[in-house]
Amino acid sequence: MIGYCGDNRQNNNTPAMEALMLGVSGLRGTVGGTLNPPVVMQLAAAFAAWLKETRKPRDGGRFRVVFGRDSRPSGQWVRDAAVSALAASGVEVVDLDVVTTPGVAMMVQHLGADAALIATASHNPIQWNGIKYLNADAVALPPAEAGRLGLMFSESRASYVRVEDVVPVVKNGDTHALHNKRVLDRVDVNGISTKRFKVVLDSVSGAGCVATATMLNKLGCQLVHLNATPDGKFPHEPEPTEKNLTGLAAEVKRQKASVGFAQDPDADRLAIVDENGVYIGEEYSLALCAQWIMSRKPGTVAVTNLSTSRMIDDIAARHGGRVVRTPVGEANVVAAMLKEGSIIGGEGNGGVIDPRIVPGRDSLVGMAYVLNLMAAGGKSISQIVAELPRYEIVKTKFDCKREDANRAVEAVKKEFANEKIDTQDGIRIDWDRSWVHARPSNTEPIMRIIAEAPDRAEADRRIEQVQVVVNRAL
Repeated sequence: MIGYCGDNRQNNNTPAMEALMLGVSGLRGTVGGTLNPPVVMQLAAAFAAWLKETRKPRDGGRFRVVFGRDSRPSGQWVRDAAVSALAASGVEVVDLDVVTTPGVAMMVQHLGADAALIATASHNPIQWNGIKYLNADAVALPPAEAGRLGLMFSESRASYVRVEDVVPVVKNGDTHALHNKRVLDRVDVNGISTKRFKVVLDSVSGAGCVATATMLNKLGCQLVHLNATPDGKFPHEPEPTEKNLTGLAAEVKRQKASVGFAQDPDADRLAIVDENGVYIGEEYSLALCAQWIMSRKPGTVAVTNLSTSRMIDDIAARHGGRVVRTPVGEANVVAAMLKEGSIIGGEGNGGVIDPRIVPGRDSLVGMAYVLNLMAAGGKSISQIVAELPRYEIVKTKFDCKREDANRAVEAVKKEFANEKIDTQDGIRIDWDRSWVHARPSNTEPIMRIIAEAPDRAEADRRIEQVQVVVNRAL
């Protein structure tokens, strides 16, 4: 990630800590601080110039870019600023309005578009917004291409056109309906509907409100919808973690519901609360969906990153499948899934991927597959979870420049050379009962050390083993 500040600020009262962040995940900044209309236009203009320099239009004519946004109040002006720069560059823009991030990815494919821009700051609080970009394959740009775009942004590159080459913006309202159809085509709608599950859904007033409610109603669920207006006025911190979902947990218990689901603002992540109001964690979202797919299709290949729980390995072993691990990052997982022909994968942050529906994380897919798993087995979510292997994950991080983190990784690699190691992304060390993954972050000047073991004490011990080597190297 590249941090920009100073010249791009709206005024001199912006705190110095508010850097404008640009990396493989896109652009993010604080509204009225580091993120303002000129900055958004600068990014969109650079994106159009990048398209023209590195790509050819799919249809041989103009470049077509789809644009969607989450529900943040700042989203309208972010959209207007970005779309104006794209249109001024001669790009045909298809405006999807407020839609989920997986919905935008789906529409890139459906419309045969050349790329997409999404006004979102994912799970960040309301004071943040930004622009995420997808390529013609509907996935994030590879690091080298994102780096080139970042350089063009810093140079204020643009490729504006004369009036005869400007085309009107096109509106498209098909995203929610098409997304629902694609998901429902992959599950047993009648089987789920007969169970009449009571579901409590917390959409955190985000982009998932409309499409998700529609889907759950079509699945015959008795829906109790919390924070169901897509106005971006987040009622709590929007990341779907346990401390932020106490209201959802309490409502599940009060309603005597079958399950509780929580989304983040752009609806690509899913967290689950069981029928007892217990937060079971984002790691279980992928594990439960893998259990459903693999139970129906033994031998399935699942794909996930190096930092995701080994629950998925145990599930694959039960069903004659195998797991392919990739570096951290949604684009890496999707690329491996397409290569392997995999239909289930994702990341341990609640991101479930079925590329037949959307080539990216999708909370709607996750909910539908979990409900199908419950319906087919006739078991509660807590019973299903109890049958899965139980692990404890411990995650730590500390400030560390990338060059220092790389040096630390080399030291760890040397220290544990006799163990089973994977060096695709930092270093992961696997033992019979546990693993540790140490890696520099792709988006911040920090190093992460993550460990998983059957109990917290062993996970802590593994973290400490690696931390000692890292401290010595630094």
